[in-house]
Amino acid sequence: MGAEPPNRSIILLFLLSSLLPMASCSDFSISIFEVTSRSFYVQWSKVPGAMSYKISASPDILTGEPAFSVFDATTIIGSVNTLLPNTNYQVTVEAMNEYGAVLAQAQTSHFTAPEVPSIDQTYSKLSGSITVEWTDVPGATSYQVTAQDGESFFQTIVSSSPGTVTGLQGATTYTIRVRSINSAGKSQPSLPKMAKTVLGSVSVTVDSPASDAIIVSWQPVSAAVLYSVSLMRSDGLGNRWNENTTSTSINFTSLDPGTVYTIKLNAWDDQGIPGDDITFIHLTRPAAPSDVQMTFSNGGSDAIFSVIGADATTNYTVHLFTGNTSMNCSTVSASCTVYSLECGLEYAVYVEAINEAGSSLSSKSWNLKSVPCAPSAITVAIEEAGNLSVSWTTENLSEYYVVFVKSDDGLEVHCNTSQTHCYFPADCGFIYSMSVFAYNKAGQSPPGEVFTYTTAPCCPSDFSAEYKSSDTLEIVWSPVRGAELYETKADDGNNVILCNDTATLCTLSGLQCNTLFNVTVYSLSEYRGSNTSCASKYMKTAPCSPEITNITNINETTFTVYWNANNNDALYTVTAKGEDGFWDCTSANTYCSLGDLPCGSLYMVSVVAESIEGTSLPSYSMPLETAPCCPANLSVLQVTQSVTNISWSLSKGAKTYNSVLVSPKGEAKCHTLQNHCLLGCITCGTSYSVSIEAISETGLTSVCNYHGYSSSECCPFGVKLLYSSSNNGIRVSWRASSGPGNYSASLHGSKGNFTCTPSSNLSYCDVTEIPCGDVYTVVVSPITAGESQTLFCPKKMYSVACSGNSLGTVIYRGKRSIS
Repeated sequence: MGAEPPNRSIILLFLLSSLLPMASCSDFSISIFEVTSRSFYVQWSKVPGAMSYKISASPDILTGEPAFSVFDATTIIGSVNTLLPNTNYQVTVEAMNEYGAVLAQAQTSHFTAPEVPSIDQTYSKLSGSITVEWTDVPGATSYQVTAQDGESFFQTIVSSSPGTVTGLQGATTYTIRVRSINSAGKSQPSLPKMAKTVLGSVSVTVDSPASDAIIVSWQPVSAAVLYSVSLMRSDGLGNRWNENTTSTSINFTSLDPGTVYTIKLNAWDDQGIPGDDITFIHLTRPAAPSDVQMTFSNGGSDAIFSVIGADATTNYTVHLFTGNTSMNCSTVSASCTVYSLECGLEYAVYVEAINEAGSSLSSKSWNLKSVPCAPSAITVAIEEAGNLSVSWTTENLSEYYVVFVKSDDGLEVHCNTSQTHCYFPADCGFIYSMSVFAYNKAGQSPPGEVFTYTTAPCCPSDFSAEYKSSDTLEIVWSPVRGAELYETKADDGNNVILCNDTATLCTLSGLQCNTLFNVTVYSLSEYRGSNTSCASKYMKTAPCSPEITNITNINETTFTVYWNANNNDALYTVTAKGEDGFWDCTSANTYCSLGDLPCGSLYMVSVVAESIEGTSLPSYSMPLETAPCCPANLSVLQVTQSVTNISWSLSKGAKTYNSVLVSPKGEAKCHTLQNHCLLGCITCGTSYSVSIEAISETGLTSVCNYHGYSSSECCPFGVKLLYSSSNNGIRVSWRASSGPGNYSASLHGSKGNFTCTPSSNLSYCDVTEIPCGDVYTVVVSPITAGESQTLFCPKKMYSVACSGNSLGTVIYRGKRSIS
């Protein structure tokens, strides 16, 4: 039968699919996942519709053959094998559909790893490593050497053969492999080779139990059948000891003390192969000290120990023992110092030589006595005036004592004694510092208690009183040595007053005046108290204040002051102080007169008493007022016939004034605050005596009399103005009120003023050549002694008519009031 023709539909689909466009390279990617000497492992991304993937590898060299492999649609990592080592290949991955058409492809270039190495040999020289040798392969830049024991895996990377794997366990068999490496990756592992590590090193303990011996001991090593130990001086001198043993310790004796030895130890397996060796050095203990030299320093409180025959490479410790107490010092040289030895003790001294191996103690001890302790229980007493006794207790190991006494002025004295007391001179007010030291061959005892003794302070002897007031004494004195406080005591026989102060003065106040006191100033100090031997002095307070009992006036300017006082030998001064100054008088009695005090003044009068002790406080002041001064000027002016105005100048001290005019016919008075007054009911033509009473605010009165005053004559009445035909003039007539008197008539008109004065005892007068046709004011007034006319008499008005060229009718026109 002939072959069946192919299915037409399948052929058609294949042709159509080949015409479909290939997927974009950017949508399909590949990467080299792993490389070996003869294969690539490639990873790619999936392509939709792909049913298989083909990997092709084509070498760049002509001698190579291409290789490929195909994988199904579910695979994304595949390998291509049978490649040449260390060769560059073009690697292509194609995604194909079910008909074998390529949907997408991607390409990359990559080298294969170098050829697989071949191990030549392996060996172990140390328990922790195996060395491997192989033949280098072309193209390899480095090699990976691995050692595996079960799950334990160790590796190292080297550039060429040989390579050593470290960190291994001793006496252990390992599987060894080698892989070559280039920039593309690693080759497959070489064929394995077995290798075993040698025995590990021994864990050793070395000790030098004595200065001539070293014991070496170690822990057993698994698989070891024998141990070898060698020992020799590190400086190469002397013998070398070699010992083989199956034991785990060995003791070397008869060695040199304080010497460094080198020790080497190996473990051997049953094949006669030595394991790791261990080499170390060790020192034997030093030789025990045989002698020591002891000296003292720092006043015997420190001991210096020097080891005789000391080795410069050895440390030494000196031990001191006494009872339950121990002390020590160490040195890297020949000597050391033990500081601050306890005083008064005997020590047993041992010396220990020490190096890194251990110590060696001296076989014998030495005896050391320390300095004695400082004496205690120091007591100081005043044996007699000016001498101090210092005592103390006996101290162990003491041979003699020295006492130092220093006063606070810097002076120092001392005494040497084998006894337990000394005597020293002492003055008042000093602080003495006392130190007692005990001595023996070791030296001086450490400083003990510094005993301070303060002698009683000195007494103030130059104290005196300064006046302050009658009840106060201020006691002043110079400072004395040793005094921190002063107490002043004043005793009047009935009362005692005390004053304490740190200052060198004390004010005793509230004392009884004019009283004698026994005064003592005591000095005190904190440690010694009061010096009760201080002398006293008698001091008297100033006089007591007088008390004014009365002030009497002798006259207007002189006053006598009286007072009470019980002072002895006192002189009294009375002082009157006022705005005009002050006045005083002095008396040893209880009264005194003040004279020539100005009028119109107020004074405060006080009295003080004086004595050699001082001055009393002033007495309480008593006011003294002098009577007001009289007015210096006075004027009297008659205002009307019955009214007079009297005025005067103001006078000092006067508050009100009383003016008085007195005549046989009566008196006129006026009381006023002003300096003028109108007096009524004055009788005309009468002589008066004039006086002013100046009265102070408190009622003191000065009666001031002045020259007499006469009132003017009485005004006439019945004044008339008539025409006088005898002289063709005007006649003025009147009637005198009493007796004859001198009068004057005045006529005042618009055409002129005219006056006339009658002859004695006449009651009329004539005015000629007076113009007519005018109205005249007419007044007739008495004439006073000074020829002045009184202006207060009544005035009348008349009109004078003309008759031709001559005077005519005179007509009365009425009265005109006085202005």
